[in-house]
Amino acid sequence: MGSLPLSEPLRWPYAEFDEKIFQIHSRLRFSIVVVCSISIIATIIFFYTRWICRFSASNPPAPSDSAIRHFPPEPSPRRGLDLAEIENMPIVLYRNLSAGGGKFHEAECCICLGLFSAKEKVKVLPPCRHCIHSECLDKWLSTQSSCPLCRASLQVDSPV
Repeated sequence: MGSLPLSEPLRWPYAEFDEKIFQIHSRLRFSIVVVCSISIIATIIFFYTRWICRFSASNPPAPSDSAIRHFPPEPSPRRGLDLAEIENMPIVLYRNLSAGGGKFHEAECCICLGLFSAKEKVKVLPPCRHCIHSECLDKWLSTQSSCPLCRASLQVDSPV
């Protein structure tokens, strides 16, 4: 049997590099520490501020007696019409265009989208002449003060 030839030790190509290339200089090390410290402090401040805002929003301070006396709450604007104003609107019988009346042009209620039938009770809004089922309009005007179709105002402003 033949003897195996002795091979030379392996030479790594990286042995030729100088280790000074891989050293981190002191200025760079200091800069990295400063940037990391600033990032950590900014994160802590962010979460602390968020916690403070959430805590103060859930527990608003109670108004003092002097603030209540000097600044009374403003009255909220009235949204709907009064029941008396709603009941005073005229109720008419719907007449179809093909029936020869020709007074009303709508064929369906703009609130419930139901078709009008001949001789059905509808209310006609004064400013815009739109006709709507009486029951639908009563519910609408209890929360809104305008025509549901064209948004014309139905409130009579006071002369004050």
